[in-house]
Amino acid sequence: MAIRKHILTLHKILGLATGIIVFIVAITGCCWAFRTEIENQYNQYKKVTPQNQAILTPTEVKKIAENIFPNNTIHGSVFGKADDAIEVIFYDAEPEFYQSAFLNPYTGKVIQVDNHLTGFFAFILKGHMRLWLPKAIGEQIVGASILLFIFIIISGFILWVPKKRKNLKQRIKFDWKQTTRWKRKNFDLHTVIGFYICSLALVLAFTGSVMSYNWLKYVVYISTGGDKAPAFIIPNNTSEPNSHSTVAIDKLIVKLRKESPNAESFELHYPETDSSSVYIEVSNSNDLFYDSDFRFFDQNTLEEIETPGVYGKYEDAKFPEKILRMNYDIHIGSIGGITGKIIAFIISLLTASLPVTGTLLWFGRKYKKQKA
Repeated sequence: MAIRKHILTLHKILGLATGIIVFIVAITGCCWAFRTEIENQYNQYKKVTPQNQAILTPTEVKKIAENIFPNNTIHGSVFGKADDAIEVIFYDAEPEFYQSAFLNPYTGKVIQVDNHLTGFFAFILKGHMRLWLPKAIGEQIVGASILLFIFIIISGFILWVPKKRKNLKQRIKFDWKQTTRWKRKNFDLHTVIGFYICSLALVLAFTGSVMSYNWLKYVVYISTGGDKAPAFIIPNNTSEPNSHSTVAIDKLIVKLRKESPNAESFELHYPETDSSSVYIEVSNSNDLFYDSDFRFFDQNTLEEIETPGVYGKYEDAKFPEKILRMNYDIHIGSIGGITGKIIAFIISLLTASLPVTGTLLWFGRKYKKQKA
């Protein structure tokens, strides 16, 4: 009884301390769940009419892109299917700059430029990751709060377990009558909903924490038997620089299209130095990330190079690498397709209700004591 009382006290204190943060993170998570499906309704500009001619080479794309934002860094170029526009991604961390230019793959004409830091979903993501606060502060607050929320979920389940078996039915269903008071209804909303969603809410919270903390990612990887560096590592070339490296890069997309004809897209990242290899992310599924192939090629000879990190070809990935790869897709529910996204949406929405009902529960008990 003493232990249970201490758990209840911690549960209340941590719940009140993190309630508003958990509410914001959960509500914004709901909005993010169907981002791809919503954006697909108004991104027709990303499609073009296929033509019976060769598309632009990576070198040609880079020259065009350098004239769009000459003072910003080209992160990479995404080559899709015959009817897809080529997306050139610009990114700089300081000052933060994140935009995409969409080009006609046959003519090089700029179709549209998107700013990923503005708009509805950019607003939602900033709230979800950092509460719309400065990045250095907001991400730390969110990360710490979600770690505490994991404890809140576990302690809530311990408190949910009834002292007597005959009271179990009251904890698994709403048994309301016309005479049932709002305090009882609120208590049931908090405990019954909390019981049914606790396991999946724990999954969402844990996968979010893995993305927030590298040390936790390392713990997960090592504890599942991983033996590589749990990081994304771009290896260096194995050959000496030569004057034909640019020509070699232009052959890569053609080479990979033959090897992976069913791939959704190829995101090519231009080497930052003469010694860096060319990194290409081959997306094998629409709206999924875990089964992508991360491939690295000597920019002079096109010889494929193995990376010492965990992100390489998916077919070569072992169980620990697959766990890390699947983390994001599990977090947003896309691992289960549209059904998984619906489940993630519902769990996030119901999770957002817990701080509300918990606060009302605390207020009701405090008010009762004051009244007495």
